[in-house]
Formats: sequence, C-alpha cells, structure tokens
Amino acid sequence: MGCTSATAPPPDSIAVSTGAAAPGYVIGPGDGLDVFVYLSPELSTTGLPVRPDGRVSLPLVPDIVAAGRSPTQLATDITARLRPYVIDPNVTVMVRTFVGSPGQQVRIIGEATQPRTMPYREGMTVVDAVIEARGLTRYAAGNRAEIIRRDAPGATPRTLRIRLDDLMRGGDIGQDVPLRPGDTIVIPQSWF
Repeated sequence: MGCTSATAPPPDSIAVSTGAAAPGYVIGPGDGLDVFVYLSPELSTTGLPVRPDGRVSLPLVPDIVAAGRSPTQLATDITARLRPYVIDPNVTVMVRTFVGSPGQQVRIIGEATQPRTMPYREGMTVVDAVIEARGLTRYAAGNRAEIIRRDAPGATPRTLRIRLDDLMRGGDIGQDVPLRPGDTIVIPQSWF
C-alpha cells in the first residue's frame, strides 16, 4: 500500500511523503485509492476505484488520469487541479488496494478453476498463483503448463515449462518456480 502527499506552490518544491508501497509503484486500473485533501473532508474520498479507462473522478476534479502514474504524481496533479478552488491545497493519495499495471501483475489462464490476474507479490511462486486461482480444473494438462516471461519490456517472450501435476499432486517442489512481475501461467486442456 502506498501513501503520498503534495502541497501547492512554490512550484519548485512539492512536499512528498511516501508510505509502504514498493518504490516506483504505478497505479493501474482496478486499484483502490484514498484521496485526502487536508482541512477539506468534503473533497476527500476513500475507496475510490480506478476505472478500466485508467481515470478517477473526484469532487471538483472530474476525469483525471490515474493509471500509469505514481501516487506522488497523482497527488501533484490533483493539487494543481484544486488550486483554483482551494487555498494552498494539501493532497495525500494512498493506494488502499492494488492490482497494478500489467507489468506488476501475474496472470493464470487456461484450465485454472478461476483464471485471473493478480498483483505480483515479492517472493511469489507458481504454487501461490495456483492457490489464488483455486487450483486446476479436472480437464487441466498440468504437466504441460508454461510460464510466458518477458525479461525486459518489449523483449521477445520466452517459455518456461512447468509440471504442475508433479508439483501439486506429487510434491515436486523443484517445479515451484519463483514468479516475476508480468509472468503469465498458461495451463492447457488435456487431450482425451
């Protein structure tokens, strides 16, 4: 979770404080934000969802782009937009719930019981993703599963083979591969 705040002029010095979010966290669609305007509770909002188009709407600040921005950048943008209405606004943006940008997510698709996109967490492994997706369907060909991984933005993806049946049913912990942000786990259907 993250917290940042920004105050109004002077323009060359914006006060910023950061909380526990990972450094460089970028807000993405589906994230939930708390926006506080100091001494203006009527302008503050909690649990504000970032819409699929990446925007949020606040009192006096309709349709501002949040996705692709850090909490600090968003607080600065909101501060600037409030300046005509509020004397010396002091805005704090906190990320309450996060999904993150696509590069900060892990996806599990195919024959997972509940295919989904989930926020990447430090130390996350294949087992963590499979558990969050509620396991595999009875039609899954778990031993033919793959991780699609890009080592850098724009790089050609590479494929890592994983044997989920051996991991989940046979206890082969060597198949519990550490995940990276942006990984996609693909679980194919078995052939009958």
